[in-house]
Amino acid sequence: MRALILSDIHGSAIAAGQALAFFEKFNCDKIFLLGDTLYHGPRNPLPAGHGPMGVVDALAPYKERIVAVRGNCDADVDLMMLDMPIEDEFAVVKDAGTEGAPEKTLFLSHGHIFMPECFPADALHTLAPNDLELNGRSVDAYVYGHTHIWKCEKNFKGVLLVNPGSTSLPKGGNPPTFALYESATAASPAKFSIHRLDDGSELASAEI
Repeated sequence: MRALILSDIHGSAIAAGQALAFFEKFNCDKIFLLGDTLYHGPRNPLPAGHGPMGVVDALAPYKERIVAVRGNCDADVDLMMLDMPIEDEFAVVKDAGTEGAPEKTLFLSHGHIFMPECFPADALHTLAPNDLELNGRSVDAYVYGHTHIWKCEKNFKGVLLVNPGSTSLPKGGNPPTFALYESATAASPAKFSIHRLDDGSELASAEI
């Protein structure tokens, strides 16, 4: 699996188009969409190229390949327009990698419900108590958005925190960014990386 990771597009059709161009460039087969996709939010300025229907149209050809979670700015009407399955609180991606590679468990959420800094590896035991397949799994990485600031480092619980930043309204003096995930192989571990939206250059990476 190679996944393009996007968050906090906030209705910018220009940013969505720029980001999705990297789906082909990096030979991706999945998109992790981490919320706040169409609405710019009452506390944010309108992003450049604001056009929510343009974002809908840009994402539509990929909808069968998207794993999506809901953000705090995503209203019911936004979810209806996107016309794809979107999890309310979190999604779990079970990545088997290639033959001979260890399986990885990725926890996807927008970041406003489950605090990343103290998120434990055994969180699924509590969050999915009746799902016998999930609740025994240890989370390898928590992938989230919300802050508009990219991050790629472990918390004090040993869980890798991956925030792709925002494609349209970055904060903290950062440029617009996105992230990538590459499955493990028999020869190399699974890897997350953060990239600039303007040229795709890598800013940071971490292996799990």
